[in-house]
Amino acid sequence: MRTSGRTRKAAVIAVAGLAACATLITGCSSNSKDDSKGSSSNEKITLRIGDYGAFGYDDKTGAKLFAEYHKLHPNITIKEDNVSDSQVYWNSLKLHLNQNSGLDDIQAIEIGFVANATQPQYANKFVDFKSVKGFNASDWLDYKEKEATTTDGKIIGVGTDVGPTAICYRKDMFKAAGLPTDRNAVAALWAGDWQKFVDTGKKFQAQAPKGVAFTDSAGGLFNAVLSSQTTQYTDPSGKLVYDSSPGVQTAWNLSAEAVQDGLTAKLQQFDTSWTSAFKTNKFATVACPSWMIGQVASDSGAANKGNWDIAAPPQAGNWGGSFLGVPKSGKHTAEAEALAQWLTAPAQEVKVFQKFGNIPSVKAGLDDPAVANTTNDFFPGTPVGKIFSDTAHNIQPAPIGPNDSTVKDIITKNGLLLMEQKGTSKDAAWKKVQATVKDQLGG
Repeated sequence: MRTSGRTRKAAVIAVAGLAACATLITGCSSNSKDDSKGSSSNEKITLRIGDYGAFGYDDKTGAKLFAEYHKLHPNITIKEDNVSDSQVYWNSLKLHLNQNSGLDDIQAIEIGFVANATQPQYANKFVDFKSVKGFNASDWLDYKEKEATTTDGKIIGVGTDVGPTAICYRKDMFKAAGLPTDRNAVAALWAGDWQKFVDTGKKFQAQAPKGVAFTDSAGGLFNAVLSSQTTQYTDPSGKLVYDSSPGVQTAWNLSAEAVQDGLTAKLQQFDTSWTSAFKTNKFATVACPSWMIGQVASDSGAANKGNWDIAAPPQAGNWGGSFLGVPKSGKHTAEAEALAQWLTAPAQEVKVFQKFGNIPSVKAGLDDPAVANTTNDFFPGTPVGKIFSDTAHNIQPAPIGPNDSTVKDIITKNGLLLMEQKGTSKDAAWKKVQATVKDQLGG
């Protein structure tokens, strides 16, 4: 996963059991945007949406938004061109942007690549939403649309979701290790400081059940810590500063400390051994962006229902989020603009959250009572919606650069994984990171 964004792999599945008051759900069925807006004529057209993983729009496993839009606009049929991995998707999108051909009517952009997409050679291929009727950047969380804004003020995409990060933890394992299990008491163990989270891990590990690590991976911990830092890989001018960044240093030091003290299960997130480790009970915590709760439930299995809970994080951070952009080369840009705005309107973002757990980035959606009151059957009694929506409001954004994702992968999959799986020293692992960054990015 990218520190600044999410890799929406196919394994990130629908959130089972999301529910809210029926009257609230009914109240969400209307749209704050103009539902009549769409095709300028009765011409029958097909709009294609290019995206990756699971956005939650589709009619088979998602919130059935495509079918709903077709009912509102019978002349418009929506087709989804989906790729499971966002890196593969972005590589293909770059090629088509460079060629200015083969583009879909709407193209999703992951937050990990939005800094690339806002570079002139790509940004100029997208519609500027500031010129689109009905668009108001202030409808979104203050930091959201800024991430899709170019240096000359164009906005190339409308925000879908954000990724507020909490801590999913095993109550049964915490009890066995002599730690509190109530989510408020657990959150108090590490409130305000990720060092307290690592220190809690040391207490856990001293009395942990045999074969159980405090947390799943150093890479996951690194991503969670860094997502809460206001200085990450890139400075406000766009310069890559990972090797002098206080945020990177904090995340690296804490993750390395967790490895050195034996607190991690030495896994790489999202590979097969990681997903199977939920069922085999190999770890007690995982840094848990809102979009990951469905995966926690699915990979843990029915036998672990009620064993997992969710606590507030030490510090609020954002790990994920995407945008919908409209290429200028499309034959139906007006209709595509209308569809992109409709999909990201409050009512639709709420429906996607209730189905998939993707937290709305539009303010009216995030503040909808249906979001705050949403629960999940796999986490009985847990105020899932409130925990993540409260965190989303407290996120302090950081600058995003075009090389962030590359550096993140090198740090987590090279440096930290070498420490975990090969026993490489902290200093040697960091030198490997620096050498690999230089080799791949120059400088």
